[in-house]
Amino acid sequence: MSLLTNVMEHALDDGYADAARSRGQYGTSRMPGTLRGKLFLGGGLLLAALVLTVGAVQVRASAPVAAQERQELIARVGTAQANADQVQQEIDKDRAQLKRLQQQAKADGAGDGGSTAQLQQLQLVTGVGAAYGPGIRLVLDDAVSAGTDGGDNPRTAAGFSDTGRVRDRDVQLVVNALWQSGAEGVAINGQRLTALSAIRAAGDAILVDNHPLVLPYTVDAIGGSGMESGFQQNVDGGVYLEQLKADYAIRYSISSEDRVDLPAAARSGLQYATPSGRGGATP
Repeated sequence: MSLLTNVMEHALDDGYADAARSRGQYGTSRMPGTLRGKLFLGGGLLLAALVLTVGAVQVRASAPVAAQERQELIARVGTAQANADQVQQEIDKDRAQLKRLQQQAKADGAGDGGSTAQLQQLQLVTGVGAAYGPGIRLVLDDAVSAGTDGGDNPRTAAGFSDTGRVRDRDVQLVVNALWQSGAEGVAINGQRLTALSAIRAAGDAILVDNHPLVLPYTVDAIGGSGMESGFQQNVDGGVYLEQLKADYAIRYSISSEDRVDLPAAARSGLQYATPSGRGGATP
């Protein structure tokens, strides 16, 4: 126990104390002993106290400004929230009114079969609404020699220089032949065609209303019973496809379908006329 007590009371060996004492450093103060050193120390302490004081004063002075800005921000948020609530109420009101008008139109249509039939016919012709009915399905594909088989593999030929490939002009002629043969609605790879639709080429792709198509090109058409025979005899329809098959080995198939489903057009682009107030109408 005496050994442990001695170690605890004399953690530093006595030799270190004797060496320090011989150099005159034992028990000496680390504070500057000269007047110049004391002045430097005092100046440093004064400068530190001044910096701390100025910082505290600035923080205290800016506190009201920060609090005011916070209150203004809270007020702006509250105003924006109130405006959003008002707009949401107006939207809910408009939705309720629209629902009432739809129900009223449905009730009026139930009592007026002619108007309902006319509306359905207009939706079919313009492509605004989805439609279904008997029709035909035409599938176009490049020739085997064109090297475009393989599902999602990219085309190997640049542009349409390869004559074994289906071009945008071919699709245009086929679609026009369908309209001439009595088609009431046409869609290509699920893209419904309207009076404003465009079929064109962009690089290696054929676009329908700026939507690129992938092989094979499936053309669905709704029409009467004579549409298929009319298309087969059309110069730009079946006759043209047979010529492409004979000259360039382009593949195609035509099948009659009991039901063909056509989606609604992505956008109708319809324009409406409103009264001008002078007894006429302006477009």
